[in-house]
Amino acid sequence: MAKPIIDTGDTAWLLVATALVLMMNIPGLSLFYAGMVRKKNVLATAVQAFAVAALVTVLWFAFGYSLAFTDGGALNGVLGSLGRAFGTGLHGSTHVLAKTVPEDVFLMYQGTFAIITPAIIAGAFAERMKFSGMMWFMGLWLVFVYVPVAHWVWGGGFLGQAGVLDFAGGLVVHLNAGIAGLVAALVLGKRQGYGYEYMAPHDLVLTLIGTSLLWVGWFGFNAGSALASGELAGYAMLNTHISASVAALVWMAIEWTSRGKPSVLGILSGAVAGLGTITPASGFVEPWAAMVIGLLAGAVCYWAAVVLKLRLGYDDSLDVFGVHGVGGILGSILTGVFATGAINDVFKGQPVGLVDGRGAQVLTQLYGVLVIGAFSAVVTWILLKIVDVMIGLRVTKDEETEGLDTVLHGERVQ
Repeated sequence: MAKPIIDTGDTAWLLVATALVLMMNIPGLSLFYAGMVRKKNVLATAVQAFAVAALVTVLWFAFGYSLAFTDGGALNGVLGSLGRAFGTGLHGSTHVLAKTVPEDVFLMYQGTFAIITPAIIAGAFAERMKFSGMMWFMGLWLVFVYVPVAHWVWGGGFLGQAGVLDFAGGLVVHLNAGIAGLVAALVLGKRQGYGYEYMAPHDLVLTLIGTSLLWVGWFGFNAGSALASGELAGYAMLNTHISASVAALVWMAIEWTSRGKPSVLGILSGAVAGLGTITPASGFVEPWAAMVIGLLAGAVCYWAAVVLKLRLGYDDSLDVFGVHGVGGILGSILTGVFATGAINDVFKGQPVGLVDGRGAQVLTQLYGVLVIGAFSAVVTWILLKIVDVMIGLRVTKDEETEGLDTVLHGERVQ
């Protein structure tokens, strides 16, 4: 068997992209979420992303990567094998998806996606879940939800075989986490005083800094998914930046028009909506389409996070479903509309989406959305109920009133 030819430029880019995506989680997501909760819960919220990063890294290296990205033989449509468990056979190898990069680098890169996906969910149940319950749930969710879904779409599983497209995680990351977040918010119930108590963010400067880190880190998320330092990575980066910028302006404009003032939180939420919505399409569409996707992301995610949530009355603390879930659904379907064979060499110039005259891709994308959405919802509900029976999910009313920083960690922000 010929020795793989490693491209140092591709390897260097993927190492940088790995660091950028990890920056999204710690410190990006930590600061983004910490600034939006009340002061008594800031440490407990911030540490969740940090702790999840450590937990998921161990599980991913032990067996998660192997089950997600190896050939499972007869079961490959559903799950991979344990052939790469604990790093077995990594030396001198590459992966079929990243043929010019050492497989240990690919493992680490994909591990950062595995880290941030469950960490996103935490925003939905912020200010009311036990730390112990959170850790158990996140570990189980990675194994029983994220790993199978990643294999189905990216690891040779049945959704990828069916032609479902997801360049960088609109389905695997954002839809998956958004649905899980909604289910978690419903299972745990509303925070004490929700709807009539003042629950404004305690420090939006932290959220602004966190959003800025997310925005920059997202280039590793989307452009890194090209798995090479070529033209495709450039398209993915450009599309990502355009979508985030347009969505931020659209959310700001809607809020300015309807409420009289453009809030800082609204502008930041719009940017994140644009980033999440372009993710599945970033390496499949032309820049003009990224502008359209950003416009729709700002409008639709605003409606979901502000209007729909208010009408339905659920307490998704930090709008995980409205921004990530709805953004993932919207972006995945729009991928079927705007994907073109002119951008990504994997299509060899063949027609892909509706803009190429092939409307069937929209239905294929909808199929992926429905399968992953239903799977994530059902398994998330089961796991939450199991953890609740085992050790309990929610802190007591008095503990919630006192604040999770002191109750769970014995520390507080001065």
